[in-house]
Amino acid sequence: MNYSNTFQEIYNELQNVEDTGHVADYIPELATVNPNQFGVHLTTVGGEHSAFGDSEKRFSIQSIAKVFAFVMAYSRVKSNIWERMDLEPAGTPFNSLVQLEYDKGIPRNPFINAGAIVVCDILVDELASPKENVLSFIRGLSNSHTIDYNPIVAHSEKKSGYRNYALVNLMKSFGNIRNNIDKVMDLYFSICSIEMSCRELADSFLFLANNGVVPHSGEQILSPSRTKRANALMQTCGFYDEAGQFTFKVGLPGKSGVGGGIVAVHPLKYSIAVWSPRLNKKGNSYKGMLFLEEFTTKTELSIF
Repeated sequence: MNYSNTFQEIYNELQNVEDTGHVADYIPELATVNPNQFGVHLTTVGGEHSAFGDSEKRFSIQSIAKVFAFVMAYSRVKSNIWERMDLEPAGTPFNSLVQLEYDKGIPRNPFINAGAIVVCDILVDELASPKENVLSFIRGLSNSHTIDYNPIVAHSEKKSGYRNYALVNLMKSFGNIRNNIDKVMDLYFSICSIEMSCRELADSFLFLANNGVVPHSGEQILSPSRTKRANALMQTCGFYDEAGQFTFKVGLPGKSGVGGGIVAVHPLKYSIAVWSPRLNKKGNSYKGMLFLEEFTTKTELSIF
């Protein structure tokens, strides 16, 4: 199948659709991003690559990084993480305090902000150099050793992160944060600031389409059983309170970020990353969602 031609065809069709989204201007540094950029990259389990547009341009992956942090905790850390968080769809905004209060400081899943903060607390507990270890892990998955944090974006998020600090303090009051808050939040804001391209994201998520094995290195990151569970979590919780819509329209496990990126995987077939900075009201890329819906419809390559 000629994916590149399909990408071009869908992109041309989307040019007739008004992009009603907005960049994530509540994070000051992201407000400066050119909203008209668009890129997509698909990598198959067999190693074939297809790309379109700004697929090599790096952008702030934001909440997509929560998958990397979760996989590290799930694969390498002995702590029973399910004592610290649940694995249910939230049904509320990704930074909701109401749900967290109701659940006595236990986040609904690892992909909302509160859940990712608990994952960071676990990594601070268990890893010798958490920031260096997480970055090394992502570089290994993507086979790209120049991926890095963006300290300007991290600082911008820290300065405007009042609600995230409210989340961590609320969880601390319930005893679900064990380390120094500043240290935990430094890791959290740092991982969200990581910049990657569509190609690097597609390559780095490919192990989730390959029974937990990184194709280029042969390294087993997760067992097939845990890979299945990680994909199930992305399917049900990867798009905040729009996960049902993504499942209904696209039909793939995936994860979004407010930098405008979306990554999705088709087990045993491919990983695909799309980037379009304007977000819908739920915090997901407006045209990215539309693009992936059309892609799985035209190719008939969803899991359903």
